[in-house]
Amino acid sequence: MATSSDGLFGDMNFLGVIGYVLEQTRFIFLVPILNVLVNLCQVISLLLFIDASYMAIVVAIVKLRGRTPEKVLRWESFKTDDVELAPSSNHPMVLIQIPIYNEKEVCQLSIGAVCKLSWPLDRMIVQVLDDSTDPHSKELVRLECKKWESEGINIKSEVRDSRNGYKAGALTAGMKHSYVEGCEFVVIFDADFQPEPDFLERTVPFLAHNSEIALVQAGWKYVNADECCMTRIQEMSLNYHFAVEQKSGSSIHGFFGFNGTAGVWRISALNEAGGWQDRTIVEDMDLAVRAYLNGWKFVFIDNIKVSNELPSSFRAYRYQQHRWSCGPANLFKKMAMEIIQKENVSLWKKAYLIYNFFFVRKIVVHIFTFVFYCLILPATVIFPEIEVPKWTTIYIPATITILNAIATPKSFYLILYWILFENVMAMHRSKGTLIGLLETSRVKEWVVTQKLGEYNTLRENLITHYSFPERLRWREIMVGMYLFICGYYDFVFGKTYLYVYLLLQSTAFFIVGVGYIGMSVPS
Repeated sequence: MATSSDGLFGDMNFLGVIGYVLEQTRFIFLVPILNVLVNLCQVISLLLFIDASYMAIVVAIVKLRGRTPEKVLRWESFKTDDVELAPSSNHPMVLIQIPIYNEKEVCQLSIGAVCKLSWPLDRMIVQVLDDSTDPHSKELVRLECKKWESEGINIKSEVRDSRNGYKAGALTAGMKHSYVEGCEFVVIFDADFQPEPDFLERTVPFLAHNSEIALVQAGWKYVNADECCMTRIQEMSLNYHFAVEQKSGSSIHGFFGFNGTAGVWRISALNEAGGWQDRTIVEDMDLAVRAYLNGWKFVFIDNIKVSNELPSSFRAYRYQQHRWSCGPANLFKKMAMEIIQKENVSLWKKAYLIYNFFFVRKIVVHIFTFVFYCLILPATVIFPEIEVPKWTTIYIPATITILNAIATPKSFYLILYWILFENVMAMHRSKGTLIGLLETSRVKEWVVTQKLGEYNTLRENLITHYSFPERLRWREIMVGMYLFICGYYDFVFGKTYLYVYLLLQSTAFFIVGVGYIGMSVPS
């Protein structure tokens, strides 16, 4: 009589049965699924390459043809040689807003730089929007405002009872004061931004002489770019953002995402678009999209740069990147149907906003970078049946990386560090993106990016002052272990050189995982 062990598994022991089941699972489920994912990633990789190449080509053509904003748009200085005219007679009224929240290290620098702007004093109002809860910070702001008021600056310090709406709430409250009614334009500077004295003289004419322009955005430069390797890498990424993404959007579409600071808005356009809204944590991008849908155009001026500070600690940088990835994804979810249903907007505009601006650059790029280069690609070394073409793993990534590095020639030698660190940060950006799309508990989390200013005592608190357990980040360590195992497997059993990348990338995750990146600053 046949027993239950007869048949297919009759001659196998227990371990043999397990091995057979695993082998069948591998061929029936795992290999086909992984193969589909690899093919999908190849398509996405190609889409990202096309988008990056498109922006680079646009910028190259604009540069070769010398199509600067000053040549394309009307620009005339407000300064006049007519002795019969008063110095301020042809200058428009400008409101300058400085939102502050417990930023005692930098608030005085920003207020001081703004009060030194070259603009007639009777045509400028400086409005400090202080939401601070820290008594020391509030006192510093009060004394700084009092100091400049005594020197003839029309400066107002506005304090709210609560921090409702965060930055959007503060900016909205600031616009409600009666003295704002006579202003044509509003300038926003975050608390660590220090504009040059001629900032208004160079930016406001674009708005005054071109009635279709709603926003003039200036570039950024960084006072602490050389502080550590992490700040150098941030500089590379942000330089690419401004030099390629913002410039190409400005040149072709008259649109780009407002950076939230170092920009000048036409107040009538701001109000027409519905003003500041706090439905997401990217009120700047929200306003920009609504204004663009109303037919307004933006201009990016790359030869005007405003000094500011990069986050020095990994914790501050991580919170900043969460906001910059979660916010756009959440805004896309809230506005996608609004964009599609908007009347009197061309199909081209809608397609650009939904596909290029949001889907590719704000959602796909983050998730793809982490999932493909840190999860799927490493897994392929265990499945030799799956072949990933070189154009996906080498040629396209190398081209996009070089395009990024060109924006910061002085840091080209850091290109390898930039690749590895950006892949680590892709994990945090992917998480933020998913939180924004799914609207989980952290979707409205707003943590002001910690800045150090000129407080050298804070800069002396390096990572060596902290105990080992305080520096551990288990997510990075777990991903690093996964990459190391895949890399070791490929080194021992594989026939490719992918282990070189995998071991380097695992090292990058380990370095971040044990806290040896950036500076460590007390909360």
